[in-house]
Amino acid sequence: MAPCWRQGASLLPVTLWLLQCFSWGQAETVRTSNVLTGPGAQDQGYMSHERVKRGWVWNQFFVVEEYTGTEPLYVGKIHSDSDNGEGMIKYTISGEGAGTIFIIDEITGDIHATQKLDREEKAHYTLRAQARDRYSSAPLEPESEFVIKVQDINDSEPKFLEGPYIGSVAELSPIGTSVMKVAASDADDPTYGSSARLVYSVLDGEVFFFVDRDTGVIRTAVADLDRETQDRYELVVKATDMAGQMGGLSGSTTVTIVITDVNDNAPSFPQKLYQFSVSEGADLGTPIGRVIATDADMGDNTDMSYLIAEGEDGELFKITTDGETQEAVISVKKPLDFENKQIHTVVVEAMNKHVDERFVDLGTFRDKTIVKVSVSDVDEPPVFFPPLGAIMEVQEDARLGALVGTVTARDPDRENVPVRYSIDQSSDQEHIFHIDPVTGAITLGKILDRETAGWHNITVTAVEAGNPAQASQSAVSIRILDVNDNPPELATPYEASICEDAKPGQIIHTISVVDKDEPQSGHRFYFTLAPEANSNRHFTLWDVKDNTAGIRTQRSGFNRQEQNIYLLPILVVDSGPPALSSTGTVTIHVCGCDPDGAIQSCNATAYVISAALSPGALIALLVCMLILIVLVLLILTLKRHRKGQRMSEEEEDMRDNVIKYNDEGGGEQDTQAYDMSALRSLYDFPEVKSADSGAELPCLPQWIQSRVSGDGGAADFSLFHGYIRKKVEQADADLSVPPYDSFQTYAFEGTSSPALSLSSIRTLSTTSEQDFSYLSDWGPRFRQLAGYYAPGQPEEEGS
Repeated sequence: MAPCWRQGASLLPVTLWLLQCFSWGQAETVRTSNVLTGPGAQDQGYMSHERVKRGWVWNQFFVVEEYTGTEPLYVGKIHSDSDNGEGMIKYTISGEGAGTIFIIDEITGDIHATQKLDREEKAHYTLRAQARDRYSSAPLEPESEFVIKVQDINDSEPKFLEGPYIGSVAELSPIGTSVMKVAASDADDPTYGSSARLVYSVLDGEVFFFVDRDTGVIRTAVADLDRETQDRYELVVKATDMAGQMGGLSGSTTVTIVITDVNDNAPSFPQKLYQFSVSEGADLGTPIGRVIATDADMGDNTDMSYLIAEGEDGELFKITTDGETQEAVISVKKPLDFENKQIHTVVVEAMNKHVDERFVDLGTFRDKTIVKVSVSDVDEPPVFFPPLGAIMEVQEDARLGALVGTVTARDPDRENVPVRYSIDQSSDQEHIFHIDPVTGAITLGKILDRETAGWHNITVTAVEAGNPAQASQSAVSIRILDVNDNPPELATPYEASICEDAKPGQIIHTISVVDKDEPQSGHRFYFTLAPEANSNRHFTLWDVKDNTAGIRTQRSGFNRQEQNIYLLPILVVDSGPPALSSTGTVTIHVCGCDPDGAIQSCNATAYVISAALSPGALIALLVCMLILIVLVLLILTLKRHRKGQRMSEEEEDMRDNVIKYNDEGGGEQDTQAYDMSALRSLYDFPEVKSADSGAELPCLPQWIQSRVSGDGGAADFSLFHGYIRKKVEQADADLSVPPYDSFQTYAFEGTSSPALSLSSIRTLSTTSEQDFSYLSDWGPRFRQLAGYYAPGQPEEEGS
């Protein structure tokens, strides 16, 4: 079966028909392995060059797109070898578009396209052909696949799928600088003819830019693009297919090109003269005014810095740049003085921070302007001369009232205005200095001592006499000049050591001195032995001449047993004037040394003890120890004896609530006049022994003891024994008493007293006068009581 591609005489040239038929006739007799002959060939897939008789004979079909005729478009014809023209074979097709787009004549095998095709939508269709028996519908040959290709025509115009475009280029770029690239696409077949071959051109804006015909790259056409003149350009770029030939289709897009800024413009001040005013009393850093230079550029290219040109007036002001507004802020750098100068002229210069080296030939990229600053007058406080403070000097031994120096201040606004001076008391709390309020003369108020304070810093205040609110202060430093009023002294209490076998001329120690004074020419000290050491034959003094001296031995051989310590007085004299001196003592120890000269011991006593003690020394040592022991025993015995007497006196009166007074206090209510411990130990009865009987007796008052032992008679204690026995029986019979030892109080004074009753209670019951003169005979213990009842003094009621 083979196709014969035939078209109408008006559609395709005769040549194309002949080529198709030639291909069909050739295919009818030649067959290769890539032609399907049946299912077996597909399964085996082997390669063969055998010439066989084929059943299907055809070629690839073509159909032109966009066919607009009224009749179906003839595509081609299929034919089978088994078709003898009797109409016994039925041809069918299946696959893409079969029955809808493509139809076949079942008898002749002619294929027609019933619809208009668009290659841009689908470029080819794959179908399968089948030859069957018309009556039995049995396949006569295996089904075979064929392709119908849609042949392209130039029916699609170019399109810019990414448009419109926006690009940028820096101003002043050279000719040919690439800006951006545009690209159009054409849906036509790029492999067939020139339908998809595009060329580019600029329709509008070709004066400043051009586009590469083949690549679509847009480039600058001029070198003087100026952003400040025009910052963007609108271009229309066209793409044409058919390589730009007549009849080709075209499409266009808009391209916006933004001109970016470069630093090609210098800053410029809109004014060439600015005027400001400021008060002379303005603080440092006070803003005076603002100026600004304009720049036609944009962004960072407008960043600029300002400076003040060098000059006398320029040192009084400083200039800074406001980062947000790019303004120059002029402020006060140094104090201004109206009386010195009223108008200051400075030159302010502005310059770009970021200069493009490519455009330095365009200019200096800086501009200048003049700023005049007028200073206004204000009432100012007095000004000191010198303004930074004065330094004065005074001798340490200057007398009271001596002149130290004079400070001077004047009113800067007006001449001959009186000024008053004073010293800030916080800077001179000890009132060492005084100042004359009119003249400013500083004098001494106290004696000075440089060694205590070498400098004094005071603050002097000056005020206008007519306006005390206008005040100023100045520091005055007073240096105290030294006077030689302190003698030199040895730096430390020197102690030196020498060996017993020291050689003559050996230096055993080096000494130095200190002096509180500080002479301007420096210290110079002289050393010599004190007059009381002139007879010394053991040591000499060597003045080293560098304010130190060395002690040398004068003889050989020292003996610790004879003398182990030497005191060497040394006289030190300074250079004055006047020359002052002092004497210091150096202690020199004689020590025992080993053969190498290393000191072993400097203690003479240890040296002696180390030897054998003689019998006499041992006896003397024992006697001394015995004497010490005896002295200690005597002291302990005396202390014990005194303590016993004190206890017997305190316990002499055992009556309850009877207190002994050793002073003339305020009576029983005066609890601070006696020892409270006496009350707490009233019932602590020490036992004493009678001299005759040896029996233990309670401690009794002295007048009772004297009766017992003094006259030899026996005292009658039966009354007391009976009283105590009765008390003991009552305590034993009392059921409330605890079943263990308890303390009982026996406040019993006996029947009577030789001195009768001392109570004043009985005086309430009688109006008779009593004589208490006998109280004076009882001794010093009743002296105070006798004073209360002395003759001639009436007894107070209720006493």
